[in-house]
Amino acid sequence: MEMMKINSGKLRAIGYDARNRQLQVQLDDGSTLQYSGVGNEIWQRLSNSGAAWSYYRDNIEEEFTAKRVSGVSGNAAPKRNPLDDLWQ
Repeated sequence: MEMMKINSGKLRAIGYDARNRQLQVQLDDGSTLQYSGVGNEIWQRLSNSGAAWSYYRDNIEEEFTAKRVSGVSGNAAPKRNPLDDLWQ
């Protein structure tokens, strides 16, 4: 799934697989969450939103169940990619 860099609230990247109706989000702590059953209209609104973090919290985080596909759990420190500084 191709991820699009974003800097809105805690969101750092978002991606969507239309065929499988899966939305993937990467948060600033390095964790990646996947949501199934997400329609294309929701993806379009998220990816075009001027307030993506608010839209995510109100319309995705509260409406869909997340599956953690990578990232930190517990108190582990997130791994940092030195190239991330290029996009800030």
